[in-house]
Amino acid sequence: MVDAKVACYHGKLACGTLQARIGCASNVLKGVFYIVLFAIPHLALTTAGLTSFVICLAIVWTQHLHGAHTLDSEAGIQKIHETPTPRIGGVAILIGLAIGWLFTPKEVAVMLGPILIASLPAFFAGVAEDIVKRGRVTERLFATFASGVLAWWLTGDSLTRIGLGGVDWLLAIPVVSVLFTAFAVGGVANAINIIDGLNGLASGTVLLCLSALGLISFFAGDAEMAKICFIFGGATFGFLVINYPYGKLFLGDGGAYLLGFVLGWIAVMVAMRNPSVSPWAPMLACGYPILEVLFSMARRRARTLKLGHPDRLHLHSLVWSRVTRKWLSKSPAVTQNASVMPLMLLYAAIPALLAVVFRKNTVVLIAAFILCGLLYALIYARLVHFKWVVPTIRLTNKKDRP
Repeated sequence: MVDAKVACYHGKLACGTLQARIGCASNVLKGVFYIVLFAIPHLALTTAGLTSFVICLAIVWTQHLHGAHTLDSEAGIQKIHETPTPRIGGVAILIGLAIGWLFTPKEVAVMLGPILIASLPAFFAGVAEDIVKRGRVTERLFATFASGVLAWWLTGDSLTRIGLGGVDWLLAIPVVSVLFTAFAVGGVANAINIIDGLNGLASGTVLLCLSALGLISFFAGDAEMAKICFIFGGATFGFLVINYPYGKLFLGDGGAYLLGFVLGWIAVMVAMRNPSVSPWAPMLACGYPILEVLFSMARRRARTLKLGHPDRLHLHSLVWSRVTRKWLSKSPAVTQNASVMPLMLLYAAIPALLAVVFRKNTVVLIAAFILCGLLYALIYARLVHFKWVVPTIRLTNKKDRP
C-alpha cells in the first residue's frame, strides 16, 4: 500500500508527458496525505509535545526556586548567552515521551518503551552534570555506551551489516556486533552534545534527522518505526518552541545525551528492521552531527588537545562568530545567536535528503557521505581563512612528525 502511494519515488511512473507528470504529482500528494492521515500517531505525538511544552514553561517560570542547581552560568569558553539559563530541558522531553507512551498504539508502545528505558543511563549521567557540574566527558560517554548495551538486551537489535564485506563478517559475531553498535550510538549521542551550543541548533537538527529517518521507514513500509520517529519529534518540538529563538531553556547534557542516544538507536533499528534499506541511509540521515564529531576529533588531535577539550572552533561556532555576528552586527545578541540554526540546517538537510532519496543504494550513499564531508571541510576552511581555499586535514600533530 505504501509503495502504491509513493510509486513515483520508486520510478514506477514515467513522467515524460504532461499527463504522466500530473499523475506523478498526484501520487506525491496522495502519499503526503496518507502520511498525515494514517502514519502520524496524532494523539501520542500531540500528548508528548504538549506535555514537553508545558513542563518547559513550568521550568522557566519556577527557575527562581531551582535556579541554584539548574542554571547554566554564562561563563565558559563555549558559553555565548548573556544571562544564566535553566539547563534541564531534557527532563521535560523525557516526561513528555513517557506521557506520550501512554497514548501510543500497542504495536508501537512495545517498541517505544524499551527505547525509553534504555535511554535512562545516558540521561541521568547528563542530568548529574547539569546539576552538579563536575562530571567528566568519559563518564557520560560510558553511560551512553551502557545505554546502548541495555537497548540491545531489551530489544535484541544490533548492527549486523554495514554493507562492507570484511566488516559485515566481523559484525556476524554477536559480541562484536553489540560493542560496535553501542560505540556507534554513543558517538551519535556525543555528536548531539557537541552541536548543542546555540539556540535551537541541537533540537532542530534532531528534528530534521528524525524526519528523514521517519520517511525512510515509511517508504520501506515500516509504519511502526515511522510513528516512533514522529512521537520523539513531537516531544522535541515541545522543547524547541521554548528554546528557540530566545533561549529561555537549554537542553543541558541530560537532554543532549537523551536525544542523541534516541536518534542513534532509532537509526540502528531503521537499518536492521528493513533489509531493503542500506545501513548507510540512517547514517547519512544523521550526517551533519556525525561529521561534526569526526572533524572535531581530527582537529583536536592535530592541535594536541584532549578529545573532550571544549573550544569555539566547531562549524556552528564559526558561523556565529564570522557570519551572523558580522552580517547582523547591529542586531541584538540573541538574534545573532538564533540566526545560526537555519543556516546550519540548510547544510544538515543535504545529507538528510540524499539519505531519503538513495536509501537503497549503498554505493551512492557512501559517495554522498564523502561529498558531504568534503563540503563541510570546504565551508570550514572558508570560515577559517576568510577566503575559498582547498581544505587540508592534518591527522597528526607537530610532535609526531620526524
